[in-house]
Amino acid sequence: MKVLHVSAECYPAAKAGGLGDVVGALPKYLSAAGVPTGVIIPKYRLKWFNEHQFHTVYKGAVRLHNYYVPFTIEQESANSLGFPFFVADIPGKFDRPGIYIGPGGHSYADDVERYLSFQQAVLQWMLNSPGRPRLLHCHDHHAGLIPFMIKHCPEYRGLSWMPTVFTIHNGAYHGAFGWDKMYLLPSFEAEARGLLDWSGNINPLATAVKCAGRVTTVSPSYLKELQQNAGGMESLLQHEQHKCLGIINGIDSQVWDPATDSYLGAPLGEDVAAFKKANKQLLAQHFRLNPNLPLVSFVGRLVGQKGADLIPDLIHRVMHSDDNLSFAILGTGEPGLESAFNQLNQQYPGRFSATLEYNEGLAHLIYAGSDFLFMPSRIEPCGLNQMYAMGYGTIPIVRSVGGLKNTVPDIGEPNNTGRGIRFNQFTLDDGQLALHRAVQLFHNPPILEQIRERIMQLDFSWEKPAAEYIEIYKEMGV
Repeated sequence: MKVLHVSAECYPAAKAGGLGDVVGALPKYLSAAGVPTGVIIPKYRLKWFNEHQFHTVYKGAVRLHNYYVPFTIEQESANSLGFPFFVADIPGKFDRPGIYIGPGGHSYADDVERYLSFQQAVLQWMLNSPGRPRLLHCHDHHAGLIPFMIKHCPEYRGLSWMPTVFTIHNGAYHGAFGWDKMYLLPSFEAEARGLLDWSGNINPLATAVKCAGRVTTVSPSYLKELQQNAGGMESLLQHEQHKCLGIINGIDSQVWDPATDSYLGAPLGEDVAAFKKANKQLLAQHFRLNPNLPLVSFVGRLVGQKGADLIPDLIHRVMHSDDNLSFAILGTGEPGLESAFNQLNQQYPGRFSATLEYNEGLAHLIYAGSDFLFMPSRIEPCGLNQMYAMGYGTIPIVRSVGGLKNTVPDIGEPNNTGRGIRFNQFTLDDGQLALHRAVQLFHNPPILEQIRERIMQLDFSWEKPAAEYIEIYKEMGV
């Protein structure tokens, strides 16, 4: 390996969001471009892990204050992900049925100990591995203390030569904890204490921004937004902007290919209209919706960040307007929102339907069978759903934030560059106007087909982003 990615998620082994998709795809494309790349994540008690064989490559123990945590580093034996895939098996810390949240719906109370043990397990393995990589690429706060540790902890000084890249996928989560837990950290140089501190706490996200050689965000617009609104870290990101770069994520074009997608009852052939019609029929049957109406869908976590809380009142408005459309939802999230969507299921049968679960196969069918995908996000660092949708001929309706702004120019823009419908304000009025424009577009078949053809020809694969990452690695001597 030349590069090792350190992350809390990697699709298909463990995925809670876009982080998993990125870490599961980017290494394949880096390796194909001549930069051999591996991934390490914690070993969770999830179905995927039980279905795959692993072999041990290293055993050790990390110290958390006055006790030791044993661990093993294991490699997936079949190389089924297309790159070397490693896990840190840390009994008592990660052998749980959820990545971030337990069965009761609450985050784990010992996250500080969990992520400190994971990061140190990775570094201990690196110290004692003859085939160590030449660069560590760390993702989000779960791996944010690694750039600090290899520079300022005597225990890991043997890795101080190793360059680090840090990617912010979601700057809303800092992983911060109080100085009262400093005793859990490995010993570090006293003069480096300030690198750990931000706003009176130990802040792994801020520490990574200070200590990593390069910092990336998952879109150029998101980098600008973080410099204005990053939960108190704005001035830090402005100060460190010389080493920051926004790179739009790609999508795995092998997984997301409408011509070969095994989740679809009707894969893409020569006729785009026939492909859309057949999958819309299947989707309408599943959700018990009228296939003759414009079909708008939402796929994702039912949380405020994704703007899902705008939808219930918006549905009431639209259902009592002249805009005749149907609406499908797939996802899980906040109990209050799930309850609101269950009520809408009862109120508007045949026009509204929500399936409150995580279902990868159904998500693929939604992208293929919908006319429009609705993404009213408050925050969207990059967004992948709009890319999946466009590849399957579904027109995105998005709020003008983050990566949505970078990837979805509005159809009202000149020179036939439009890809979807955008709205600016997180309000019912703006959301309703966007849906009204979608209904009008649906009833203008020549323009609708023209836009479908255009967006399905776009290349959102990882080749271009991977090349940008390789340029960064080269600048750092890899």
